[in-house]
Amino acid sequence: MRHTSKANTRATRRTVLQHGLAAAAAIASPLSFAQGAWPSKPVTLVVGYPPGGQTDFAGRMVTAGMQAVLGQGVVIDNKAGAGGNIGTDNVMKAAPDGYRLLVGNGNITLNPHTYRNTAMADPLKLTPIGLLLQSSLILAVPNSVPAKNLKEFVEWAKAQDKEKNGIDYASAGPGSLTHATMELFRERIGKPRMNHVPYKGSGPAMTDLIAGRVVAMFDAASVIAPFIKSGQLRPLMVTGAKRVPAFPDVPTAIESGLKDFEVISFIGLYGPPGLNADIVKKTNGAMNTALKDAGIQKGIVERGDEPGGGTPEQLAQMTHHYFKLWGDIVKANDIRAE
Repeated sequence: MRHTSKANTRATRRTVLQHGLAAAAAIASPLSFAQGAWPSKPVTLVVGYPPGGQTDFAGRMVTAGMQAVLGQGVVIDNKAGAGGNIGTDNVMKAAPDGYRLLVGNGNITLNPHTYRNTAMADPLKLTPIGLLLQSSLILAVPNSVPAKNLKEFVEWAKAQDKEKNGIDYASAGPGSLTHATMELFRERIGKPRMNHVPYKGSGPAMTDLIAGRVVAMFDAASVIAPFIKSGQLRPLMVTGAKRVPAFPDVPTAIESGLKDFEVISFIGLYGPPGLNADIVKKTNGAMNTALKDAGIQKGIVERGDEPGGGTPEQLAQMTHHYFKLWGDIVKANDIRAE
């Protein structure tokens, strides 16, 4: 008969206990284990718009660079509709595991104020990761408008208010960024009569703007650039704090004498609420690495946009700023998307 010493028995019990505690810890903390291995499968970037637009471009431009850093595929999922709301809601409801992220443009700060009859996700609950790109808007007019600069345009618009029941301006749709920006502009110049003519997107609006059926419109520099370069539209000012590299001769609002007027169209990368800080840090690093590529930067600038980058905190600050700004403008001017 084989005998076991008390020392060996205690050692055996200690070994079993240690293995049991380790197993229990692994079962109790699957998230911490998964986070350590993130990403272990492809990461999806949700775009709330169809392929081919500015937001889709912003997402696709960083996929290859992010893949190289993360060691996993980065794929685009276009969930278009409702001004980007469908894509935003999809990520808002996603698990906070880092495998479903949002490529969100500035509409996420505007839509909650303009969609009055729809339950809207709170963009401030999303987890900011980093800025992909930003773009000044450009105020453009057709060649039929006599104004050659902002001062002349404001004087002309005020004269039309008295003589011809105001002017007609275009937007990409009711409640859109182009709509809200023009209402902000109208407030800053003394509220002359300016009649809103909404279109289903920038494309048809540009057609009528060029033809002179409407006489003014704000849109992102990258959207309006081809028509300026072709001489079909005349730029009067850019809405950012500095001039656009693609149009160095077009002054800013401040340079043109318009104070307290600065609007940036931005596209950022966001995660669902509660996304782990380590995943945010790793994703931000991959995004910033991708944006440093010389070819990507050149492509962004040539379109009239500016490369993004930076910290999650900077994107959070921008998101909060525009959420408040558009909330005030929408309320003051009763802007509605539906």
